[in-house]
Amino acid sequence: MTHPKTFRIKSFGCQMNVYDGERMAELMADKGLAPAADGEDADLVVLNTCHIREKAAEKAYSDVGRLRTRDGGKPMIALAGCVAQAEGAEAQRRSDAIDIVVGPQAYHRLPELVAEAAQGRRQVDTDMPVLSKFDAMPARRKVGPSAFLTVQEGCDKFCTYCVVPYTRGAEVSRPWSDVVGEAEGLVEGGAREITLLGQNVSAWRGIDEKGHEGGLELLIRRLAKIDGLERIRYTTSHPADMDEGLIAAHGEVDKLMPYLHLPVQSGSDRILKAMNRSHTADSYLALIERFRAARPDMAISGDFIVGFPGETEEDFQQTLAIVDATRYASAYSFKYSARPGTPAAEMKGAVEQHVMDDRLQRLQARLSAHSLAFNRSKIGETLSILIDRKGKKPGQMIGKSPWLQSVFCETDASIGDLVEVEITEALPNSLGGRRVRPAAAA
Repeated sequence: MTHPKTFRIKSFGCQMNVYDGERMAELMADKGLAPAADGEDADLVVLNTCHIREKAAEKAYSDVGRLRTRDGGKPMIALAGCVAQAEGAEAQRRSDAIDIVVGPQAYHRLPELVAEAAQGRRQVDTDMPVLSKFDAMPARRKVGPSAFLTVQEGCDKFCTYCVVPYTRGAEVSRPWSDVVGEAEGLVEGGAREITLLGQNVSAWRGIDEKGHEGGLELLIRRLAKIDGLERIRYTTSHPADMDEGLIAAHGEVDKLMPYLHLPVQSGSDRILKAMNRSHTADSYLALIERFRAARPDMAISGDFIVGFPGETEEDFQQTLAIVDATRYASAYSFKYSARPGTPAAEMKGAVEQHVMDDRLQRLQARLSAHSLAFNRSKIGETLSILIDRKGKKPGQMIGKSPWLQSVFCETDASIGDLVEVEITEALPNSLGGRRVRPAAAA
């Protein structure tokens, strides 16, 4: 096998994986490889996998099968991410088409692994060094108007259904100077919005230039001082780590968007306890109210699991009740998927598939109703959107609202522009409007 000259990275799952995929692409480009053009085969394909749900892992292996043959040969295939971390060398035993297995904490070694694999030596690296990968990354290059920035990795919560503590390791915060430096580089490269990422981003802790120790609030207030950075977001948070300073920041930092993704998973205290979630339904709702007191226009997003072992119809009704009480602007919902090695996989009381299907449909219908109601509440408002792509129609552009909805309008604005739009139309997953130009100065 010859050393690859072109590459393609396909990321599955969470925004953390999207960020990791971007960094791997930058790393490979820094080593002289070129991204494969659209429609062309790549010499190296990196499948950056997710292990949270069974289907995501199986999808990655299906892609390996499809890549096995190409023009009488096959591309070099690297299995990266959480599936790689969880399965290690077993992944190569499962498929002899996989040349490289590299975990999410070792992807900075990808160029070395590629060089070894090009010599016919299959490679596995699932070591979990503490954040050393960031030191090995090249400087960020030109980016789009919105950029991801990982500030925290790992999780110490050990929810009984989740593999993250095993595939991403313990909670670790990137140092203050590294995060601030990368954020400044992203803005210099064209970013006007930065989303701070972490498996439990609200657990981030650091020490600033003056020796003050603090949490995510301290970091957000510092990033808000960067000229050219217009918007700040963060995801994903755990209810146990949302402190008063972070709540206050939403009311005091104009650049911090009024959007909070805060997974609850279930509205049943009994199920929450079985999940090893540290909150109750009441404490979660009280937390939401504190955020809305600080920022009345706060949009809430969440995650839900239906069919967790032992879940009854009464438990599920309590989940519907918390949906109605919170009035989610958006949410992600899934059927429970047992992950090997997690405590929940050994629990009794499995919920039948047809019951899970029915509950998921009912939950999603309720969530969709609240999402549409939230979108409709914006009709008649004028708001800023950050243009990030072209629309399907001539002259149409699409941008993100402060609440993360996609907003389409006809405008001659360019990607990266912030424009004012009066909302005239609300759809289940987007908004439509017309551009409002500022009045000419007298």
